[in-house]
Amino acid sequence: MVHAERAALIADLERLDDARWDRPSLCDGWTVHDVVAHLVDTARTTRLGFVLGLARARFDFDRQNALGVERERAVSPGETLERLRRVAARTSTPPAPPLDSRLVEEVVHGEDIRRPLGLSRAYPQEAVVRSLRLQARTPASFGGAKDLLTRVRLTATDADLAVGTGSEVEGPVLSLLLAVCGRPVERGELTGPGVGTLTTPGRVRA
Repeated sequence: MVHAERAALIADLERLDDARWDRPSLCDGWTVHDVVAHLVDTARTTRLGFVLGLARARFDFDRQNALGVERERAVSPGETLERLRRVAARTSTPPAPPLDSRLVEEVVHGEDIRRPLGLSRAYPQEAVVRSLRLQARTPASFGGAKDLLTRVRLTATDADLAVGTGSEVEGPVLSLLLAVCGRPVERGELTGPGVGTLTTPGRVRA
């Protein structure tokens, strides 16, 4: 599923002119080009490489991500895209216990890129559901939403999924995933008394 998402993103990126790579993404402070570079970096990352990189970044996750973008962002979009093609079939991973963390990376960052560009993808439901279930059991300190879901209950309107306790939020599972990852969603995508809690700004993490 991870490889399928990489392939789908590559196909979408191949249709872009260079100017669109400079558009701001949904990931605060990053352009589309930056997010693609980040995906190249995470695809290359091994367990040992992650630990060494984190040490070089003085155990600052945001700094480690920024260094990865700087390293993998080529001069031209075409070259960065070629780097993504070369790593698309890799199976290496940082030391995150569940491999579903790779799905979260591909789906959420895929939307970081597609939504500002007006592109859409019909993601396999299983990929999105597994991503949201992982975020639901991952603490905020690791970029997850476990703490948040003690205050809101998410119910998907297009999948058999309900997680959390507290004020109800309903909507498509992809919209719920984006919201728990701190991404903005369109007005009307989510409904319920817990929407305000769920969509509070300031929780975007790479």
